Amino acid sequence: MPAVIAIPEPSVDAEYNGRSLPAYVKALEAAGAQAVVVPLHEPQERVAKMLAGVQGILLPGSRYDVDPQRYGEQPIAECGPADAARTAVDELLLQEGFNLRKPILAICHGTQTLNVWRSGTLIQDLQTGVNHQPGRTVVEAHAVEIRAGSRLAALLAESDGSQADGLAQVNSSHHQAIRAPGDQLRVSAVSPGDGVIEAVELDVPGHFVLGVQWHPERTCAESTLSRAIFRTFVREAEAWHPPRTAESVAEPTARK
Repeated sequence: MPAVIAIPEPSVDAEYNGRSLPAYVKALEAAGAQAVVVPLHEPQERVAKMLAGVQGILLPGSRYDVDPQRYGEQPIAECGPADAARTAVDELLLQEGFNLRKPILAICHGTQTLNVWRSGTLIQDLQTGVNHQPGRTVVEAHAVEIRAGSRLAALLAESDGSQADGLAQVNSSHHQAIRAPGDQLRVSAVSPGDGVIEAVELDVPGHFVLGVQWHPERTCAESTLSRAIFRTFVREAEAWHPPRTAESVAEPTARK
């Protein structure tokens, strides 16, 4: 049986969802998984029942920003509106994933949400010499430097052994990014041109949690690294089984 992966609707914007969601579903299916889309306006009890039957969680991008008040800041003028419905569902999925050590893949907005949920902070609006939002159709927007010894480095080596220098070209579509990594999240990739954090992963053995700031679901046809990210995530979900004890990675103390 294929692994079942839960993915929330990206936002309350139906037009955005119609444009973005199919790419995630296609990438999961190409890696051998079955996607279950979690609506944003279902009762918590209904979402909990849906999550009981999944082996992995994918947190996608969104056209909205993370509310800065969640990490102790007031929004600046350049910060966009938040999506309260998506936030509520993401928190349910993250709680499920960490309580039961289910594999988690977070992408763009999903990575920022993961980081804030782990008590990290964000840069509300990037102002650097690197263009981090050149457009959806740009396949290679800028380089990322993947740190040796990371899970992402192993994926890079698996996908293309010729990229031994630890550099990969990625697409990019974001104006916010991680400032301070959250609890037990280690930086696994940065943009060498400006030092912006491009990927984090959970520093806990036996629990696959990877967050990337770019959009691998858009470049599976062109990028071996993108395909390796989804393939490994699905493989981890296939191997998941419920923990024998209640032991889990504790949810960090919520920011006030």
